[in-house]
Amino acid sequence: MRKEKGFSLIELLIVVAIILILAGIVGPNLLKSRMAANEASAAASERTIATAEVTFSSTYNNGFSTSLVALGPRAAGTAASSTAADLIDSTLAGATASTAVKGGYFFVYTTGATSPTTSFSLVGIPANSGSTGTSTFCIDQTTAIKKDPQGSVTTATSSGCPASATPGFRPM
Repeated sequence: MRKEKGFSLIELLIVVAIILILAGIVGPNLLKSRMAANEASAAASERTIATAEVTFSSTYNNGFSTSLVALGPRAAGTAASSTAADLIDSTLAGATASTAVKGGYFFVYTTGATSPTTSFSLVGIPANSGSTGTSTFCIDQTTAIKKDPQGSVTTATSSGCPASATPGFRPM
């Protein structure tokens, strides 16, 4: 009789069981790490847009931009202008004038009604609360990022983020 070489069914089942146990331990931690990375990216994106707003205001002497698109890239072969300032990338500039999506977050941009625009607010909302993030972020003309760890506050006024006394948003 020849002895067959290979693994027995029991050995294979034990290996599969060990892999499943490890996946059960690592899976939730991986989701938490991804959410933390998305939230850090959202805060950094808000900081980038606020810095672009300050640069826009000082460059064009006409207050803050009226839309995210105005901060976005210029067309090839053209100079930067107040309608395409080339201060942020096309992802942050968004598909519409007031909304962008990046890193699992929606960004909603609002400006004041005055001309020149003297105020703006940008709210970052998780695209899928609980899987892409849980916190909501807000930044306005004061350039201070505020965070609502519960994600319950999802809007801001045209004059800026809600005050820190408002339930929800707190300075970071």
